[in-house]
Amino acid sequence: MNRIIEICANSAQSCLEAELGGAKRVELCASIPEGGTTPSYGEIKAAQQLTSSIDINIIIRPRGGDFLYTQAEIQAMLYDIEMAKELNIHGVVFGCLTKEGNIDIKLLKKLVLAAKPLSVTFHRAFDVCRDPFEAMEQIIDAGCDRILTSGQQSDAVKGIPLITRLVKLAKDRIIIMPGSGVRENNIELIETETGAREFHTSARSLIHSRMEYRNTDVPMGSSIVTSEFETVQTDRNKVKMYL
Repeated sequence: MNRIIEICANSAQSCLEAELGGAKRVELCASIPEGGTTPSYGEIKAAQQLTSSIDINIIIRPRGGDFLYTQAEIQAMLYDIEMAKELNIHGVVFGCLTKEGNIDIKLLKKLVLAAKPLSVTFHRAFDVCRDPFEAMEQIIDAGCDRILTSGQQSDAVKGIPLITRLVKLAKDRIIIMPGSGVRENNIELIETETGAREFHTSARSLIHSRMEYRNTDVPMGSSIVTSEFETVQTDRNKVKMYL
C-alpha cells in the first residue's frame, strides 16, 4: 500500500505520537479550533528534538478567519517562512485569496519564492475559492507541491466527487490530498473513489488534565472551550489504524 498519512499535529508531543504511530508527515499548527495558525519557534524546535524521522511541515497563517491578508500580516508570514528555513523544516503550508474569492496569484508566487527550497502545500483556503479548477492550475503554476482539500465541502467524504475530478486533472503535476473528516472508517472509501494517495487527518484522543486542585469558576479563555481540564492530542494507536 502506497498510502501516505499526514497528521494535523497541535503540539510537539502530538508530532512524536504521529511518528510513533507510523505517519509519514505532520502539519504542525497552533490554535486548531481556529483552523490552525503558525506554531511558535519553541514548539517547532521541541518537535524537531522529540522526533527523528518524520517530516515536519508548519502552517504559515497569522490568524484565524479568512485568507485575505493585510500588508502587516503578509510581512509576518514572510518572517515565519524565514524562521522555517532557518530551522530546516521540511515544508510550509499556506494559502491566500483575493477579496473576490480567487487565488491571490501575486502573493502566492511571492510566498512560494520565499519558501524555496522547502516543500509547499496550499491549504484549505482552496476550499473557499470561487473556481477550484482555475485555482488548481494557478497553484500548479506558482510551484506548490500539493493541495489540501475537502473537495469544497464540509468533509472529504461529501467532497469525493470534486476530489476525484481534481486527482484526474492533476495527473502527476501536483498532489491532491484529501483532508477534513478523514477517519479510519472512511479512508478506504475516499482512497478507492478518488484515487488519492496522501491523506490528512488528526487521529486525536482526549487527554485529561493531571491537575488535582481545580478552580472551575475562573475560565482562562473562550466559553467555546468545554473544559480547561481536557485537551486533545494525537494518539499513536489511532494513527496506526490509518495505515
